[in-house]
Amino acid sequence: MEKLVIIPTYNERENIEKIIDAVFDLQQHYHILIIDDGSPDGTAAIVKSLSGQYNGQLFLEERKGKLGLGTAYIHGFRWAIARGYQYIFEMDADFSHNPSDLEALYAACKAGAGVAVGSRYVRGGAVENWPANRIALSRGASLYTRIITWMPVKDPTAGFVCYRRHVLESMNLDAISFVGYAFQIEMKFAAWKLGFAIAEVPITFIDRKFGASKMNKGIVKEGILGVLRLRWVSIFKNYRIKLKNSGYTNNTFEQQEILLEGK
Repeated sequence: MEKLVIIPTYNERENIEKIIDAVFDLQQHYHILIIDDGSPDGTAAIVKSLSGQYNGQLFLEERKGKLGLGTAYIHGFRWAIARGYQYIFEMDADFSHNPSDLEALYAACKAGAGVAVGSRYVRGGAVENWPANRIALSRGASLYTRIITWMPVKDPTAGFVCYRRHVLESMNLDAISFVGYAFQIEMKFAAWKLGFAIAEVPITFIDRKFGASKMNKGIVKEGILGVLRLRWVSIFKNYRIKLKNSGYTNNTFEQQEILLEGK
């Protein structure tokens, strides 16, 4: 019981069984936790129907109402820590993240990173099937975040991530305040401020084929204003609950500059 993939869902009936099967087809001993926010399309019922097939490997947490991406992941992090998982992954349900890339993220953390980010914007990374305006928005958000926060992560808004257990235990998760996609920035910022190494692993991000995107104007606004707020309060905000003597240093490994071969 080492690796847990957390997948938050809201109206993902077209994707959920396929993504679950794809992760388990890797045969790399992953467990999956689905956190469903009361999807009216029956997503949770599909997960329950698979529980017998994947007994002891597939878990479901149901929440009442759409409570936000950030709170779903925080719920999942606490669930994972309580059950002793050592490597904890974030992944979308819609196949924008390729399950086969889980192993590359895992390898980066095994090689010494505290956080491994599936990155679109390092050498070898790419985006497919996005319109030009969406790519411009995403790249602009990444550049804006790096300029404001000074955080040396080229894809700070990425949602395909692996955390070592100790990183999450070292954070004051109650202090993580964002609930939309700015949550992804805040988590990386908190890990960086605590001195953990962040590895960026190149992935190809593919836009969803089924279901609707959760992006909206409120999420964009939270990202723009949230980054400014994050920088302003970073001197005073206490992300730390406890930081054990882990041996991690305050640096960031850039994609393949961290040599995974032979380790």
